[in-house]
Order: sequence, then structure tokens, then C-alpha cells
Amino acid sequence: MPIGTWVLEHAAPLRLAAFLFFVALFTVAELRRPRRARSRPALRRLPLNYGLMLAGALLTRLAVPAGAIGAALWAESKGLGLLQGAPDALRWAAGLAGLDLAIYAQHVAFHRIPWLWALHRLHHSDVDLDVSSGVRFHPLEILLSMGWKLAVVAALGLPAAAVLLYEAALVCASIAIHSNTGLPPSLEARTRRVFVTPDLHRIHHSVLVEESNRNFGTITPVWDRLFRTFRSEPREGQVGMRLGVEPDAG
Repeated sequence: MPIGTWVLEHAAPLRLAAFLFFVALFTVAELRRPRRARSRPALRRLPLNYGLMLAGALLTRLAVPAGAIGAALWAESKGLGLLQGAPDALRWAAGLAGLDLAIYAQHVAFHRIPWLWALHRLHHSDVDLDVSSGVRFHPLEILLSMGWKLAVVAALGLPAAAVLLYEAALVCASIAIHSNTGLPPSLEARTRRVFVTPDLHRIHHSVLVEESNRNFGTITPVWDRLFRTFRSEPREGQVGMRLGVEPDAG
């Protein structure tokens, strides 16, 4: 059996394994060397955060059983998508970049459109960030995000294996960038040139709107730099900044 076929047939357990590995890795890291002191006990937050994740996963599974991989396979069977027929290297590179840009645009929309923000603010209402914050989303937001992803995957004509890779990378990155960890200054400076770091994304969770409306990227900051939504440091510093949502914030 070709390795690509085997990977697609075992997509669900492979994604779960990657998720559990990153949760374990960054949980240990933030316990050993936390970036910030907690404002409330973790056990008050974990049941809600992981409960929201399970509710969203169940809702999405019921509404869209095949998921984004199914959309990719369907589009390929119909010969649909802008990249169908293109060389594999171009199809992968342009497809992954296009999908990541679409996820960036979606995140911006969830901040700029009031009824979408009403759902997304649940994610931002967490006043402490840790690995569990990376899965703290309103179930309806998860469902809407999946619908947008299905449309983009079908429109682009992404290979199913590329969709699997991107989905795994996205959830692992979300775990990593929400973790209560930090990199040594020299490594931080080099890493943030290509990848979003916890320090960069933490700015996005500031109570200050001028900071929470920055750094929308999950995997790479390239879109934030390109569209001028990048911010390198918070006004009050990484340790002093307040996280969460002000009552009148929007």
C-alpha cells in the first residue's frame, strides 16, 4: 500500500496522536518554566476549555462527517479547483499558502464582523493562556470555520494529503502558540521571522484592542507583516500585559 494512501486512511488517529503529543510536550514545558504567573487555578479553566473542544468536534463530526479531507477528495474526483492539473510541487506550495491565507482572513473577519466576534470573544475571554486555550472556541465558530475551510479546499483543488498536513500543523501550532512558554531572546528573534511564537501570539490576547487586533497568524507571521497587522511587542511587556476582553471591547 502506498504511504500516501495509508496516511489518508489513518488520518484521524494520526491527527489525534499529533495533538496529544503537542499537548503533552507544551504542558510539561509550561509547568517546568512558565512565562507568566497564573491569575486563577488551572483546574477552574481546563474542564471548560476541553469541554468546548469536545462539543465543537462532535458538532462538526455530525454536520460534516467527511471533513476537509473529504472535500479535497470530492473536488479531485470531479476535477474541480484552480490548481487541478498543475504540477504537484506547485499544487502543494500554492495550495498550502492559499489555505493559510484563507485562515488568516477568516481570523480577521471574526474580529471585524460583530456577529462573528460575538462567537470568537469566548476564545479571547480566557484571562490565562496555556495549551488548553488553543482549543477554547465556541462550537459554532468551529463549525463555521470548517465550512469556510471546505469551500477553500474545494475551490483551490488541494491534494487530500496536503489538507491533512495543514490541519495537523494548524492544531499543533495553536497548542504551541497559546502555551504559557517563551523562547530565549536570541532564539525568539530568529524563530519569529518564519513562525508565530507564544510571545507574538500572546499580544493578540491583550485586553487592549489595538493589540488584540494584531498578530492574526497561527503558523507564520508572514501575512501579518504583508497586511500590516503585525506587532512585535505589547505596550506593558509580556509579563505585565493583561489578557482577556474588556466588557465593552469589540
